[in-house]
Amino acid sequence: MNAASSPLRWVPSLYFVQGLQFFVVMLIAGLMLKNLGVPNDQIGNWTATLGLAWAFKPLWSPFLELVRSKKLVVVATQYLGAASLGLIALALQLPGWFALTIGVMFVLAYSSATHDIACDGLYMASLDRRAQAEYVGWQGAFFNASKFIALGGLMKLAGLLEQHGSVFAAWSTIFAALAIMLALLATWNLRALPNPLSPLDLQLSASAVMRTQRDVVVAFLRKPGIWVAVLFIVLFRLGEGQVQTIGPLFLIEPRAQGGLGLTSGQVGDIYGIAGTAGFLAGSILGGSFTARLQLRRALPWLIVAMIVPNAVFYALSTTLPSDLWTITAAVATESFFYGFGFVGMILYLMQAVAPGDFQTAHYALGTGVMQLGFILSKFLSGNIEMALGYERFFLWTIAAGIPALVLLAFVRLPDNVAPLTSS
Repeated sequence: MNAASSPLRWVPSLYFVQGLQFFVVMLIAGLMLKNLGVPNDQIGNWTATLGLAWAFKPLWSPFLELVRSKKLVVVATQYLGAASLGLIALALQLPGWFALTIGVMFVLAYSSATHDIACDGLYMASLDRRAQAEYVGWQGAFFNASKFIALGGLMKLAGLLEQHGSVFAAWSTIFAALAIMLALLATWNLRALPNPLSPLDLQLSASAVMRTQRDVVVAFLRKPGIWVAVLFIVLFRLGEGQVQTIGPLFLIEPRAQGGLGLTSGQVGDIYGIAGTAGFLAGSILGGSFTARLQLRRALPWLIVAMIVPNAVFYALSTTLPSDLWTITAAVATESFFYGFGFVGMILYLMQAVAPGDFQTAHYALGTGVMQLGFILSKFLSGNIEMALGYERFFLWTIAAGIPALVLLAFVRLPDNVAPLTSS
């Protein structure tokens, strides 16, 4: 059986790499800076600035419409990502490590954002609508599984290494390991990915690119109800993005400062086992749930599921439990509901925003808007947390998740989608 007829041979590895590069920039870098003594507001601001790469990626997505093989772009940017991770490992051992690390992170961020455009285009070109819905749970599961494996395995390793050497040496080892992992995954994807060629016969010239970019933007802005859709996409992740930024920092914050005071190794154990299992189960069940109910009926429940993690962290901040089993159960719960709800936005972008001409570029525009919401939440998160404290901050994130649910009444959803399940 070839790769194209076996999505489970390539969808997990493809989206694991997409998530790995994204979460290294948006999450792992923040935890590293926290361990190196950088305060929460600077962590939020720098990671948000780096994250603008994913918000700006629609600006160059039309160029990728002119590349017939999305697989070529995917594999090339994966190898570039591996090289960038190796350079970060070296930068941490040099004078001026902070500026050098942030500089290489910018390269990694923009390479990863380019990878995402081609990655999603390859997914949509290789699978029909039914298969997109069937495997969207696997897509979301392995995208976010990279987060929990990185938090689990890498944070556990960081905790062990910090006990036997300097923090800088520990994190150099972490990024060297990440570089090797990504290089191996890129080599697998070189062999396993399908290679559907674009049917567009466009001349590779600057004028053609500019005309394509103009057509992409105009067609996107002419979509019915697009401005309501843009607002909905931004609000969907407004509360969740703040929790995803501050939540892990809260776990390792000393109890004297209102955190749970966990070690890097403990955070690694909790996210690596309970967090990963909860998220994988939630993502796969969320995809199945959405495929059976279809998007219109499933989406309200998926939005509610995205608010549950905020409530879980609020409960942790008010009770400050010291029992690891209680904390582990809480992380498993919030991870499950985060995974369950996250598939809603993926499928909304694919089935309500992207369809039509320039599907890949319009999906990139949609994910760019989603990233703007995430970036906005990251910019806000550090300053709000330092002004309110953890308890009131997490209460605020619950309120921030409600507007998307209210706006759903005005959002256009596809009515003419064929049933996604067999009778």
